[in-house]
Amino acid sequence: MSVALFTHPSMLDHEVPPGHPERPARLASVLKALEGMYLDRREAPLATRAQIELVHDGVYLDALDAAFPAPGERLVALDPDTTVSHGSAEAALRAAGAVIAAVDAVQGGEIASAFCAVRPPGHHAEPWSAMGFCLYNNAAIGALHAMRAHGLRRVAVMDFDVHHGNGTQTVATREPAMFYGSTHEHPFYPGTGAETEHGPAGNIVNAPLRAGADGAAFRRAMETRILPAIDSFAPDLIIISAGFDAHRADPLANLQLDESDYAWSGRALLEVARRHCGGRVVSTLEGGYDLVALGRSSAAFVEALRSG
Repeated sequence: MSVALFTHPSMLDHEVPPGHPERPARLASVLKALEGMYLDRREAPLATRAQIELVHDGVYLDALDAAFPAPGERLVALDPDTTVSHGSAEAALRAAGAVIAAVDAVQGGEIASAFCAVRPPGHHAEPWSAMGFCLYNNAAIGALHAMRAHGLRRVAVMDFDVHHGNGTQTVATREPAMFYGSTHEHPFYPGTGAETEHGPAGNIVNAPLRAGADGAAFRRAMETRILPAIDSFAPDLIIISAGFDAHRADPLANLQLDESDYAWSGRALLEVARRHCGGRVVSTLEGGYDLVALGRSSAAFVEALRSG
């Protein structure tokens, strides 16, 4: 099955302070792991202001634009976890642009599925603020673009990052035609994602996992809660927030997944996509902070999409 890889070297120019976990080496590790794989490699374009405004408030975007430092100036802290450099402006626009372009290519029948190797990540970004290393909510922007530009009636976003995607869930509470499902460690950062959080339209399904949960627990949560809910929603497109920080080697979390679990999740979500939307899947990189585990996990996941 043809899988396109959307990325851009400018994403390496999003600088962070020394010792920060969301560092350029993360993206380099992913791209290195995918080097030998046959993929349709494509350049991520810049998202437009109008596309970003599908999710984010104009007041926030104006404030963010004003915060980006000039060349050579010091990094600017937006919160205790999230900083921006001069290169962050282009990197973030291309991260969102990658998901938008992937949606266009999949919906246009050019490719079957896509993996967006991007940074900064997106799922913590709220409509009104940056948060948790994230500036623009790439997955949510892609989902709303799919509905507005391509007329899709229902889009599902599935998030297996170890941290709950609070920003994506916020967007889903406003958009009944957008499903949000998440497996994540709980209780844990950012504090959202309880099983009781369904949204006013019932289009949110959280499957929290306790610290120490392994791949078997993850697969049970997927099989008993997430996959049946996506089946019931019957989406026209599936977008995956692919965070690989639930890996047992990751330094920022406490779950015990490995590469085989990410490959399994890719195959399982692809099967659901085949039943409802012709196998159309767009995935975008979120977390993952052990470089070796991140590279191996992303390669296993993309290979599952490619060979599936």
